[in-house]
Order: sequence, then C-alpha cells, then structure tokens
Amino acid sequence: MAKTKIEWTESTWNPITGCTKISTGCKFCYAEIMARRLKAMGQEKYRHGFKLTLHPETLQEPYLWKKPRMIFVNSMSDLFHRDVPLEFIRQIFKVIKENPHHVFQVLTKRADILQYYDSEGWLEWPHNLWMGVTVENNSVVNRIDNLRKTSARVKFLSCEPLLGPLHNLNLKGIDWVIVGGESGRTPRPMKEEWVIDIKDQCQRANVAFYFKQWGGTNKKKNGRLLNGKRYDSMPELLIY
Repeated sequence: MAKTKIEWTESTWNPITGCTKISTGCKFCYAEIMARRLKAMGQEKYRHGFKLTLHPETLQEPYLWKKPRMIFVNSMSDLFHRDVPLEFIRQIFKVIKENPHHVFQVLTKRADILQYYDSEGWLEWPHNLWMGVTVENNSVVNRIDNLRKTSARVKFLSCEPLLGPLHNLNLKGIDWVIVGGESGRTPRPMKEEWVIDIKDQCQRANVAFYFKQWGGTNKKKNGRLLNGKRYDSMPELLIY
C-alpha cells in the first residue's frame, strides 16, 4: 500500500503494474511516466518499466491494513487488460471480499472485457468494490453502457482527462462522476463549460459529482475550484 495524492482516494494498491494504450485518454499516461521514473531509480517492482507485470506477492497486503481506508486498485495498470489472467482478477476480487473494512476502487478503460467477464458469471462482486470506467470524450461513452450492465454495487465514471464535451449522458444506474483536466508538460485543454454541463447533468440525475482538478502545466496553482466552490461529493460509504 502507498499513500497517494489522488484526491478521490486515500491509498493505492498495485498487484499489477504496466499497461498499453487503447484510446486518446492514454496519450500522456501518468502511470507510464511514473513507472519509467521508478525503474530508473532502481525500484525492483518496476524493473520491467511499464510492461504489464503481475505481482502475486502483493495479494496479502490488504490483510495487514487494519485501519479502514479507500484504496485505488491498480493505479499503475488496468485490471481488465486483455493480458491479465481471469484467475488473477478473481483472486483480487477475493482479497477485496475478505477485507470488508476497506473500500476498493477499480477503474478501467477495458469496459468491454469487464462486461464480458461479468455476463459470463465469472466475477463475484464484493459489496465494498466500487467499479468505474474512464470516459474522456464522446467516442468512448459506450463504456458507460458496459459498466451499467455489470453487477457492481457502486458504479462510477472518471471523466479525466476530460477532452471534449459530454452532453446528454445516460446516468441511470451511475452513482458517482469524477471530472478532471489533464496535467503535465503538454496538457490538452479542458473548457469550463464542459465541466459545468456534466455537473448540471449530475445534479439533475441525483448523482454524486466530484471535481478533481483543472490540470494544466501547474495543476497545484490552477487548483480545483469550480465557480469558486469545491465539489467533493462521493457515494455513501457502507462498511460492513
């Protein structure tokens, strides 16, 4: 487990590292940049850089964390990457189920694989697993339908980096929407009107809205205020 600066979670757990790009939101992947940096620093876990790598030795880690927390699973990868064995995904789900005092957040761009595994009955959904998909622009809104068809108790969207307007979203069955702008050396711009439109859609649909950041080359300076206000809504925490 590692503490994180990601605003909508508390810690990260990476039983898988590495990934491959599949859509425009991946262009300036922060995880790829970080993995290369960690490899250069000599960290053993990242000796393969950003090549997809399983770390079964990490599966016992959540059992050691006694204090309840929100945990982002695979911040450095994608759990539903085509090269991740189904059995390893099932093992991760089992770990999540056996640690009900934590909330585990999973985010994928491979929503088609997610839905397929779920439709075949291969996934046993723990109550404390929040399942999300990335929706960076209109070309990938189909991911929302994939997510909606799963049996996850809490479903969320991460519209980060938001690269275009997302009008008339179907938010039925969606519990939470995160919006954020791209950051880094050459970030693609995000318009305020896109953010406000999503916020308004969430309010009309009674969906929790979380504004993460404006991003840019200096994301700390640009902050995360929208119309002078912070938006930090999240789904209700149900810890059993």
